[in-house]
Amino acid sequence: MGNLGADRNGNGSRNADGHDGGPPVVVRDVTKNFGSQEVLKGVSFQVEGGETLAVLGRSGTGKSVLLKLMIGLNKPDSGSLEIHGQDITRLERRELDEARKKMGFLFQQGALYDSLTVEQNVMFPLGRHTRMTESEQKKRARELLQTVGMEKDGDKMPSQISGGMQKRVGLARALALDPDILLFDEPTSGLDPITAEEIGRLIDDLKQQRHIASVVVTHDIHQARVFADRLLLLNEGRIVAEGSFDDLASSEDEFVKRFMKQGRDQKGLGRRDPVRRTNRRPLCRNRFRNGRRAWRD
Repeated sequence: MGNLGADRNGNGSRNADGHDGGPPVVVRDVTKNFGSQEVLKGVSFQVEGGETLAVLGRSGTGKSVLLKLMIGLNKPDSGSLEIHGQDITRLERRELDEARKKMGFLFQQGALYDSLTVEQNVMFPLGRHTRMTESEQKKRARELLQTVGMEKDGDKMPSQISGGMQKRVGLARALALDPDILLFDEPTSGLDPITAEEIGRLIDDLKQQRHIASVVVTHDIHQARVFADRLLLLNEGRIVAEGSFDDLASSEDEFVKRFMKQGRDQKGLGRRDPVRRTNRRPLCRNRFRNGRRAWRD
């Protein structure tokens, strides 16, 4: 596997736009209402490069709305969302499109194009946003598919692969433009426990390899413990707790205690603890730099 930290899109190095070295993601006092419903109420946080933040909460607490605000699909009623120092709430459409190229987004259902092959799905953003030739796009797509353990399935259609495999392809596509920010919407939703754990390990491996700032919206508290450096818990549109898994697990807040209770039975499964796997094929032929293998469906 090649060095995927280098820019492959033909547009120069990743830092050519003059990033100032501050946190890639800064959210300040964001509010969002839909009619009379207050969805987000003064949410603030930041994410450093190489850090993964898991955003937890019950259904309807504004987690997915927060992601949509971060990529500019919706605008907040107040507050700011800064991507590399640019407040995306104030950008014109063309400037917003440029800012989005620095972000990769993994949709909850993968959101692959049904009429395109796996390889063509990964090539799609390269054809739209780079000057790469078709052969260069194919090479890049195959490298990315190898990264997520799907290098043998490039000619298949999305309908021919499992849900977990579709999410792997979606992740490869999210990495196509070499972003330094990744946003995940329920990456383990609808997956069996083994596949969910494998996706969680893959998120963790890619973060370490590429020094990506990631925001992961999830209900899966057990997998959040595997891949997240920090957890943020929303309730009724507000942040009620923020910190490590152990910080939240030891909270005296009644809501936090109830929410975290489901994770206490598996407290021994810390983020660096080994997990036994049997009869599983390796994710890809090459090891990640940190020496661990990931695993495939």
